[in-house]
Amino acid sequence: MTSALLLLLLLSPASAEYGNELLQLAAAERDWMVGVRRRIHAHPELAFREHRTSALVREELERLGLPAHAVAGTGELVEWEHKSKVDGVMHACGHDVHTAMLLGAAKLLSQRKDQLKGTVRLLFQPAEEGGAGASHMINDGVLDGVKAIFGMHVDYRIPTGVIAAHPGPTQAAVCFFEAKIEGRTGRAETPHLNVDPVVAASFAILSLQQLISREDDPLHSQVLSVNYVKGGKALDATPSTIEFGGTLRSITTEGLYRLQKRVKEVVEGQAAVHRCNGVVNIKSDDYPMYPAVVNDVNLHRHVEDVGRHLLGPDKVKLGEKIMAGEDFAFYQQLVPGVMFGIGIRNEKAGSVHSVHNPRFFVDEDVIPIGAALHTAIAESYLTEGSALSEGQDLS
Repeated sequence: MTSALLLLLLLSPASAEYGNELLQLAAAERDWMVGVRRRIHAHPELAFREHRTSALVREELERLGLPAHAVAGTGELVEWEHKSKVDGVMHACGHDVHTAMLLGAAKLLSQRKDQLKGTVRLLFQPAEEGGAGASHMINDGVLDGVKAIFGMHVDYRIPTGVIAAHPGPTQAAVCFFEAKIEGRTGRAETPHLNVDPVVAASFAILSLQQLISREDDPLHSQVLSVNYVKGGKALDATPSTIEFGGTLRSITTEGLYRLQKRVKEVVEGQAAVHRCNGVVNIKSDDYPMYPAVVNDVNLHRHVEDVGRHLLGPDKVKLGEKIMAGEDFAFYQQLVPGVMFGIGIRNEKAGSVHSVHNPRFFVDEDVIPIGAALHTAIAESYLTEGSALSEGQDLS
Protein backbone atom coordinates (compact mmCIF):
# COMPACT_ATOMS: atom_id res chain seq x y z
CA MET A 1 0.00 0.00 0.00
CA THR A 2 1.40 3.40 -0.91
CA SER A 3 1.79 6.25 1.57
CA ALA A 4 -1.05 8.11 -0.12
CA LEU A 5 -3.34 5.11 0.22
CA LEU A 6 -2.37 4.73 3.86
CA LEU A 7 -3.25 8.36 4.47
CA LEU A 8 -6.61 7.80 2.81
CA LEU A 9 -7.21 4.84 5.11
CA LEU A 10 -6.36 6.89 8.17
CA LEU A 11 -8.83 9.58 7.23
CA SER A 12 -11.72 7.27 6.36
CA PRO A 13 -14.75 6.74 8.62
CA ALA A 14 -13.70 3.13 9.15
CA SER A 15 -10.33 4.40 10.37
CA ALA A 16 -12.01 6.76 12.85
CA GLU A 17 -13.93 3.81 14.23
CA TYR A 18 -10.66 1.90 14.42
CA GLY A 19 -9.04 4.63 16.51
CA ASN A 20 -11.95 4.98 18.90
CA GLU A 21 -12.18 1.23 19.34
CA LEU A 22 -8.46 0.96 20.09
CA LEU A 23 -8.49 3.75 22.68
CA GLN A 24 -11.53 2.19 24.36
CA LEU A 25 -9.85 -1.21 24.50
CA ALA A 26 -6.76 0.37 26.03
CA ALA A 27 -8.82 2.32 28.56
CA ALA A 28 -10.52 -0.92 29.62
CA GLU A 29 -7.08 -2.34 30.49
CA ARG A 30 -5.94 0.77 32.39
CA ASP A 31 -6.18 -0.72 35.87
CA TRP A 32 -4.18 -3.78 34.85
CA MET A 33 -1.46 -1.73 33.15
CA VAL A 34 -1.23 0.74 36.03
CA GLY A 35 -0.99 -2.17 38.46
CA VAL A 36 1.90 -3.64 36.49
CA ARG A 37 3.65 -0.28 36.46
CA ARG A 38 3.27 0.12 40.22
CA ARG A 39 4.65 -3.34 40.90
CA ILE A 40 7.71 -2.50 38.80
CA HIS A 41 8.05 0.95 40.33
CA ALA A 42 8.03 -0.41 43.88
CA HIS A 43 10.95 -2.72 43.14
CA PRO A 44 13.45 -0.88 40.90
CA GLU A 45 16.58 -2.70 39.78
CA LEU A 46 19.92 -1.47 38.49
CA ALA A 47 21.37 -2.11 35.04
CA PHE A 48 21.65 -5.79 34.07
CA ARG A 49 20.13 -6.78 37.43
CA GLU A 50 16.50 -6.47 36.33
CA HIS A 51 15.73 -10.06 37.35
CA ARG A 52 12.49 -9.35 39.19
CA THR A 53 11.26 -7.06 36.41
CA SER A 54 12.19 -9.61 33.75
CA ALA A 55 10.31 -12.34 35.61
CA LEU A 56 7.24 -10.10 35.88
CA VAL A 57 7.30 -9.37 32.15
CA ARG A 58 7.66 -13.05 31.26
CA GLU A 59 4.84 -13.96 33.63
CA GLU A 60 2.47 -11.43 32.09
CA LEU A 61 3.39 -12.42 28.54
CA GLU A 62 2.87 -16.09 29.32
CA ARG A 63 -0.60 -15.28 30.67
CA LEU A 64 -1.33 -13.77 27.28
CA GLY A 65 -0.07 -16.89 25.56
CA LEU A 66 2.84 -15.01 23.99
CA PRO A 67 6.35 -16.49 23.68
CA ALA A 68 9.09 -14.71 25.62
CA HIS A 69 12.85 -15.15 25.25
CA ALA A 70 15.43 -13.89 27.76
CA VAL A 71 18.22 -11.86 26.17
CA ALA A 72 21.03 -9.52 27.34
CA GLY A 73 21.39 -11.18 30.78
CA THR A 74 18.85 -9.70 32.50
CA GLY A 75 16.76 7.45 46.07
CA GLU A 76 13.20 8.63 45.78
CA LEU A 77 11.65 11.73 47.41
CA VAL A 78 8.10 11.13 46.18
CA GLU A 79 5.75 10.15 48.97
CA TRP A 80 3.04 7.85 47.67
CA GLU A 81 1.71 4.39 48.34
CA HIS A 82 3.68 2.73 45.55
CA LYS A 83 7.06 4.42 46.04
CA SER A 84 10.27 2.43 45.76
CA LYS A 85 10.84 -0.15 48.48
CA VAL A 86 14.55 -0.31 47.63
CA ASP A 87 16.61 2.25 49.54
CA GLY A 88 18.53 4.60 47.26
CA VAL A 89 17.11 3.17 44.03
CA MET A 90 14.09 4.40 42.06
CA HIS A 91 12.57 4.52 38.60
CA ALA A 92 13.32 8.18 37.85
CA CYS A 93 13.22 8.04 34.07
CA GLY A 94 9.91 6.35 33.35
CA HIS A 95 11.12 2.93 32.25
CA ASP A 96 8.55 1.29 34.53
CA VAL A 97 5.91 3.20 32.56
CA HIS A 98 7.48 2.19 29.25
CA THR A 99 7.37 -1.46 30.30
CA ALA A 100 3.71 -1.22 31.34
CA MET A 101 2.75 0.47 28.07
CA LEU A 102 4.51 -2.17 26.00
CA LEU A 103 2.88 -4.96 27.99
CA GLY A 104 -0.43 -3.22 27.36
CA ALA A 105 0.35 -3.17 23.64
CA ALA A 106 1.18 -6.88 23.84
CA LYS A 107 -2.28 -7.54 25.27
CA LEU A 108 -4.05 -5.39 22.69
CA LEU A 109 -2.11 -6.88 19.79
CA SER A 110 -2.81 -10.37 21.11
CA GLN A 111 -6.53 -9.63 21.27
CA ARG A 112 -6.40 -8.35 17.68
CA LYS A 113 -3.86 -10.79 16.25
CA ASP A 114 -6.18 -11.84 13.44
CA GLN A 115 -5.83 -8.32 12.03
CA LEU A 116 -2.02 -8.35 11.94
CA LYS A 117 -0.39 -8.50 8.51
CA GLY A 118 3.01 -9.57 9.84
CA THR A 119 5.03 -10.18 12.98
CA VAL A 120 5.48 -7.73 15.86
CA ARG A 121 8.45 -8.25 18.14
CA LEU A 122 8.34 -6.45 21.50
CA LEU A 123 11.70 -5.61 23.09
CA PHE A 124 11.89 -5.29 26.88
CA GLN A 125 15.45 -4.05 27.17
CA PRO A 126 17.70 -3.81 30.25
CA ALA A 127 20.33 -1.19 31.03
CA GLU A 128 19.33 1.79 28.92
CA GLU A 129 20.88 4.17 31.45
CA GLY A 130 24.57 4.10 30.57
CA GLY A 131 24.88 0.34 30.12
CA ALA A 132 24.24 0.29 26.36
CA GLY A 133 21.68 -2.46 26.84
CA ALA A 134 20.56 -2.13 23.22
CA SER A 135 23.96 -3.31 21.96
CA HIS A 136 23.67 -6.44 24.11
CA MET A 137 20.18 -7.06 22.75
CA ILE A 138 21.53 -6.77 19.21
CA ASN A 139 24.31 -9.25 19.97
CA ASP A 140 21.61 -11.71 21.05
CA GLY A 141 19.88 -11.40 17.68
CA VAL A 142 16.78 -9.34 18.52
CA LEU A 143 16.94 -7.49 15.19
CA ASP A 144 17.22 -10.57 13.01
CA GLY A 145 14.61 -10.21 10.27
CA VAL A 146 13.37 -6.85 11.58
CA LYS A 147 12.46 -4.18 9.01
CA ALA A 148 11.67 -1.20 11.25
CA ILE A 149 11.80 -0.27 14.92
CA PHE A 150 9.85 2.25 17.03
CA GLY A 151 10.61 3.55 20.51
CA MET A 152 8.67 5.85 22.85
CA HIS A 153 9.88 7.74 25.94
CA VAL A 154 7.90 9.78 28.45
CA ASP A 155 8.49 13.54 28.35
CA TYR A 156 7.68 15.77 31.34
CA ARG A 157 7.82 18.93 29.23
CA ILE A 158 4.66 18.33 27.19
CA PRO A 159 1.08 17.64 28.33
CA THR A 160 -0.09 14.10 28.97
CA GLY A 161 -1.00 12.29 25.77
CA VAL A 162 0.73 14.73 23.41
CA ILE A 163 3.49 13.20 21.28
CA ALA A 164 6.54 14.95 19.85
CA ALA A 165 9.06 13.69 17.33
CA HIS A 166 11.84 15.16 15.23
CA PRO A 167 13.02 13.74 11.89
CA GLY A 168 16.71 13.18 11.24
CA PRO A 169 19.37 13.74 13.95
CA THR A 170 17.53 14.26 17.21
CA GLN A 171 19.67 13.10 20.16
CA ALA A 172 23.38 13.38 20.69
CA ALA A 173 26.18 10.90 20.32
CA VAL A 174 27.74 10.77 23.79
CA CYS A 175 30.96 9.64 25.45
CA PHE A 176 32.87 10.34 28.64
CA PHE A 177 36.58 10.99 28.98
CA GLU A 178 39.30 11.16 31.60
CA ALA A 179 42.61 12.97 31.22
CA LYS A 180 45.81 12.68 33.25
CA ILE A 181 48.72 15.09 33.11
CA GLU A 182 51.91 14.01 34.87
CA GLY A 183 54.65 16.36 35.94
CA ARG A 184 57.27 16.25 38.71
CA THR A 185 56.49 17.12 42.30
CA GLY A 186 58.59 19.46 44.38
CA ARG A 187 58.46 22.21 46.95
CA ALA A 188 56.54 25.35 46.05
CA GLU A 189 59.47 27.68 46.78
CA THR A 190 61.58 26.02 44.06
CA PRO A 191 59.23 25.93 41.04
CA HIS A 192 62.18 25.86 38.62
CA LEU A 193 63.07 22.39 39.88
CA ASN A 194 59.54 21.06 39.42
CA VAL A 195 57.39 20.22 36.40
CA ASP A 196 54.01 21.74 37.18
CA PRO A 197 50.97 19.73 35.94
CA VAL A 198 48.58 22.34 37.38
CA VAL A 199 49.63 24.95 34.84
CA ALA A 200 49.60 22.37 32.04
CA ALA A 201 46.11 21.19 32.99
CA SER A 202 44.86 24.77 33.23
CA PHE A 203 46.05 25.57 29.73
CA ALA A 204 44.64 22.29 28.41
CA ILE A 205 41.19 22.90 29.89
CA LEU A 206 41.07 26.45 28.53
CA SER A 207 42.24 25.27 25.11
CA LEU A 208 39.55 22.59 25.00
CA GLN A 209 36.90 25.30 25.16
CA GLN A 210 38.08 26.59 21.79
CA LEU A 211 37.25 23.32 20.04
CA ILE A 212 33.54 24.10 19.98
CA SER A 213 33.68 27.85 19.38
CA ARG A 214 36.52 27.94 16.83
CA GLU A 215 36.73 24.57 15.10
CA ASP A 216 33.15 23.49 14.51
CA ASP A 217 30.27 24.85 12.46
CA PRO A 218 28.20 27.01 14.85
CA LEU A 219 25.06 25.37 13.43
CA HIS A 220 26.37 21.92 14.42
CA SER A 221 25.45 21.19 18.04
CA GLN A 222 28.31 19.98 20.22
CA VAL A 223 29.11 19.96 23.93
CA LEU A 224 32.45 19.68 25.70
CA SER A 225 32.21 19.86 29.48
CA VAL A 226 35.03 19.37 31.96
CA ASN A 227 33.18 18.38 35.11
CA TYR A 228 35.87 17.57 37.64
CA VAL A 229 39.52 18.33 38.38
CA LYS A 230 41.58 16.67 41.09
CA GLY A 231 45.20 16.79 42.14
CA GLY A 232 47.32 17.33 45.21
CA LYS A 233 46.18 18.72 48.56
CA ALA A 234 49.37 20.28 49.88
CA LEU A 235 49.55 24.07 50.07
CA ASP A 236 53.35 24.17 49.76
CA ALA A 237 54.14 21.57 47.09
CA THR A 238 53.55 21.01 43.39
CA PRO A 239 51.51 17.84 42.80
CA SER A 240 52.91 15.14 40.57
CA THR A 241 49.64 14.56 38.71
CA ILE A 242 46.43 16.35 37.78
CA GLU A 243 43.39 14.44 36.59
CA PHE A 244 40.25 15.87 35.01
CA GLY A 245 37.33 14.52 33.05
CA GLY A 246 33.91 15.14 31.62
CA THR A 247 31.66 14.48 28.65
CA LEU A 248 31.74 15.01 24.89
CA ARG A 249 28.53 15.24 22.85
CA SER A 250 27.69 15.82 19.22
CA ILE A 251 24.44 15.76 17.27
CA THR A 252 26.20 13.44 14.79
CA THR A 253 28.27 10.35 15.48
CA GLU A 254 30.95 11.51 13.05
CA GLY A 255 31.19 14.82 14.91
CA LEU A 256 31.84 12.98 18.17
CA TYR A 257 34.69 11.01 16.63
CA ARG A 258 36.31 14.25 15.43
CA LEU A 259 35.88 15.79 18.87
CA GLN A 260 37.49 12.79 20.56
CA LYS A 261 40.51 13.06 18.26
CA ARG A 262 40.99 16.77 18.93
CA VAL A 263 40.61 16.40 22.71
CA LYS A 264 43.46 13.90 22.71
CA GLU A 265 45.63 16.15 20.55
CA VAL A 266 45.00 19.24 22.69
CA VAL A 267 45.65 17.55 26.03
CA GLU A 268 48.77 15.77 24.82
CA GLY A 269 50.03 18.92 23.08
CA GLN A 270 49.50 21.29 26.01
CA ALA A 271 51.10 18.78 28.36
CA ALA A 272 54.17 18.58 26.10
CA VAL A 273 54.46 22.39 25.87
CA HIS A 274 54.69 22.50 29.65
CA ARG A 275 57.19 19.60 29.86
CA CYS A 276 54.54 17.16 31.12
CA ASN A 277 53.10 13.92 29.81
CA GLY A 278 49.41 13.86 28.97
CA VAL A 279 47.05 11.01 28.19
CA VAL A 280 43.32 10.88 27.47
CA ASN A 281 41.12 7.85 28.05
CA ILE A 282 37.77 7.73 26.27
CA LYS A 283 35.70 5.64 28.68
CA SER A 284 34.34 2.49 27.10
CA ASP A 285 33.77 -0.13 29.79
CA ASP A 286 31.71 1.59 32.49
CA TYR A 287 30.34 4.24 30.10
CA PRO A 288 30.27 2.95 26.52
CA MET A 289 29.97 5.50 23.75
CA TYR A 290 26.45 6.00 22.38
CA PRO A 291 25.93 6.91 18.70
CA ALA A 292 23.54 9.68 17.73
CA VAL A 293 19.81 9.05 17.41
CA VAL A 294 18.82 9.66 13.78
CA ASN A 295 15.11 9.25 13.11
CA ASP A 296 14.11 7.81 9.76
CA VAL A 297 12.11 10.46 7.89
CA ASN A 298 9.47 8.07 6.51
CA LEU A 299 8.91 6.34 9.86
CA HIS A 300 8.73 9.74 11.54
CA ARG A 301 5.98 10.71 9.11
CA HIS A 302 4.22 7.42 9.84
CA VAL A 303 4.25 8.10 13.60
CA GLU A 304 2.87 11.60 13.04
CA ASP A 305 0.10 10.32 10.76
CA VAL A 306 -0.96 7.66 13.25
CA GLY A 307 -0.75 10.12 16.14
CA ARG A 308 -2.90 12.75 14.43
CA HIS A 309 -5.58 10.22 13.67
CA LEU A 310 -5.56 8.37 16.99
CA LEU A 311 -5.05 11.33 19.34
CA GLY A 312 -6.05 14.34 17.26
CA PRO A 313 -4.05 16.85 15.18
CA ASP A 314 -3.50 19.09 18.21
CA LYS A 315 -1.77 16.22 20.06
CA VAL A 316 1.12 15.90 17.62
CA LYS A 317 4.02 18.37 17.93
CA LEU A 318 7.42 18.77 16.35
CA GLY A 319 10.01 17.57 18.85
CA GLU A 320 13.25 19.29 19.78
CA LYS A 321 16.82 18.15 19.33
CA ILE A 322 18.45 17.44 22.68
CA MET A 323 22.03 16.69 23.71
CA ALA A 324 21.13 13.73 25.91
CA GLY A 325 22.18 10.26 24.77
CA GLU A 326 19.86 7.34 24.04
CA ASP A 327 20.97 3.78 23.29
CA PHE A 328 18.04 3.31 20.90
CA ALA A 329 20.61 4.68 18.45
CA PHE A 330 22.34 1.28 18.37
CA TYR A 331 19.21 -0.24 16.82
CA GLN A 332 19.03 2.56 14.27
CA GLN A 333 22.51 1.76 13.04
CA LEU A 334 21.12 -1.53 11.68
CA VAL A 335 17.45 -0.88 10.81
CA PRO A 336 15.37 2.25 10.13
CA GLY A 337 13.81 3.52 13.33
CA VAL A 338 12.22 6.42 15.14
CA MET A 339 12.30 7.45 18.79
CA PHE A 340 9.63 9.89 19.94
CA GLY A 341 8.32 11.37 23.17
CA ILE A 342 4.92 11.13 24.81
CA GLY A 343 3.91 13.79 27.30
CA ILE A 344 3.24 13.17 31.00
CA ARG A 345 3.03 16.77 32.21
CA ASN A 346 0.04 17.31 34.50
CA GLU A 347 0.34 19.92 37.22
CA LYS A 348 -2.72 18.64 39.09
CA ALA A 349 -1.15 15.18 39.30
CA GLY A 350 2.26 16.60 40.28
CA SER A 351 3.85 15.28 37.11
CA VAL A 352 6.08 18.28 36.48
CA HIS A 353 9.61 17.25 37.46
CA SER A 354 12.36 16.28 35.04
CA VAL A 355 13.70 12.77 34.70
CA HIS A 356 16.61 11.75 36.95
CA ASN A 357 15.08 13.85 39.69
CA PRO A 358 14.17 12.27 43.06
CA ARG A 359 10.80 14.05 42.80
CA PHE A 360 10.05 12.63 39.35
CA PHE A 361 6.41 11.53 39.18
CA VAL A 362 4.30 10.23 36.30
CA ASP A 363 0.71 10.94 35.31
CA GLU A 364 -0.47 7.36 34.89
CA ASP A 365 -3.20 8.40 32.45
CA VAL A 366 -0.47 8.22 29.82
CA ILE A 367 -0.18 4.43 30.11
CA PRO A 368 -3.28 3.32 28.14
CA ILE A 369 -2.66 6.09 25.60
CA GLY A 370 0.88 4.83 25.03
CA ALA A 371 -0.31 1.24 24.74
CA ALA A 372 -2.91 2.19 22.14
CA LEU A 373 -0.34 4.22 20.23
CA HIS A 374 2.18 1.37 20.16
CA THR A 375 -0.58 -0.91 18.86
CA ALA A 376 -1.78 1.50 16.17
CA ILE A 377 1.75 2.21 14.94
CA ALA A 378 2.49 -1.51 14.59
CA GLU A 379 -0.82 -2.49 13.00
CA SER A 380 -0.87 0.35 10.49
CA TYR A 381 2.80 -0.12 9.58
CA LEU A 382 2.23 -3.79 8.83
CA THR A 383 -0.93 -2.98 6.87
CA GLU A 384 1.05 -0.56 4.74
CA GLY A 385 3.97 -2.92 4.31
CA SER A 386 1.92 -6.01 3.55
CA ALA A 387 1.13 -4.76 0.05
CA LEU A 388 4.85 -4.72 -0.69
CA SER A 389 6.06 -7.77 1.20
CA GLU A 390 4.13 -10.31 3.20
CA GLY A 391 5.29 -11.30 6.68
CA GLN A 392 7.42 -8.31 7.58
CA ASP A 393 8.97 -8.32 11.05
CA LEU A 394 8.57 -5.19 13.15
CA SER A 395 9.92 -4.14 16.55
